[in-house]
Amino acid sequence: MKRLITIVCAALFLLAACQPAAPATPAAPASEAAPAEPTSAPAATQESAPTEPPAEAAAPETSAAYVPPEGALEPVALAEGAQAACSALAYQPGATPRIAYMPPATEFNYYMAIGEGIKALAADGSAETFMLAPQSGSDIAGQMKMLQDVMTQGVDAIIFSTHDEQAAAPLIKQAIDQGIAVIIVNSDIADFPTPVNAVVGYSQRKGTLALGEYIVDMVGGEANVGVLEGQPGYHSTERIGGFLDAFAAQPDMKIITSLPTAWNVETGNKAMMDMIQAHPEINLVVAANDYIAIGASKAAEALNRQDILIFGNDGDTTGLEDIAAGRWTATVNTTPFVMGKIALQVTLDCLNGSYPGGWTETPVVIVDQDNANSFLCKPENLYPQPSQTYTCE
Repeated sequence: MKRLITIVCAALFLLAACQPAAPATPAAPASEAAPAEPTSAPAATQESAPTEPPAEAAAPETSAAYVPPEGALEPVALAEGAQAACSALAYQPGATPRIAYMPPATEFNYYMAIGEGIKALAADGSAETFMLAPQSGSDIAGQMKMLQDVMTQGVDAIIFSTHDEQAAAPLIKQAIDQGIAVIIVNSDIADFPTPVNAVVGYSQRKGTLALGEYIVDMVGGEANVGVLEGQPGYHSTERIGGFLDAFAAQPDMKIITSLPTAWNVETGNKAMMDMIQAHPEINLVVAANDYIAIGASKAAEALNRQDILIFGNDGDTTGLEDIAAGRWTATVNTTPFVMGKIALQVTLDCLNGSYPGGWTETPVVIVDQDNANSFLCKPENLYPQPSQTYTCE
């Protein structure tokens, strides 16, 4: 009961934090696209203060008080040596900045939703933005070539996300050395392999830890668990790690097997087929993102295994609709549209010299069939739009 009260309190804080309010800085309009307020969120992972910084964390660049963007928490310092200075940029404040948004792929609507949030905030003319990304999330070489090209196009900043931090690091260093601001989005990485100006995103391990605790309560601490990872790397390790942390103290939450995917529906479907055919005793599956979970649910349906509980992580529109329809169970909604608005505001603040550096945490909430409709009925906060109209209750 004590932990349930704590979770409910955290959910109330998150919902209060995401209500429209005055803009954080002159460059940001009031957030008309704050996360839709769920009617009965079972849990939230955002707390009243951000995660404690590492013991060796670097001090912020400035001592002036910084007001974070609407819906975000106060920045937390990055690990020692991981912070690039916003004061060392080539950009001259006062000009309209040119900003490239570079997600890992166009195949994921999740990243398009972040891009739509960026476009929405830039619509007031505060920035010129454009997106450049390969079609496939596994096309690391293609993304690196695009990153090289962007650095020759006179951009002032790059909002960047990748599936391979090590491959990107040498080029990110070149961008920083040229005075281009680099903001890592959809991450909470405290020590990107080369210094960056800012990191914006949700706490990945904390999010799936909360969902994992929700799962333990749902099944009474007893299940045969299959794990569907993403591509090897930081993001998959953190997201799957949160689930495993929640299950570690439960001897009857048995991890039967764990398989990698390429983050998409197709590989999620194939991995799920292989998994439950090889291990029919599996009755619960956790996935590193919603696309994997969507593929897994299709495989379970094809094999007539609708008894398997499936959990994801993202807040993708299709995933929310699947959950509302009862096709699979629950996800961590990481509010990507709102994340995009926060990422652009942090970028503008860095360019204008007011951002103190660090990681800015963005809001999340657990969504299941009980509260999915309260997000779907606010299509202005979603991309793509839901396939049908949902009525807010």
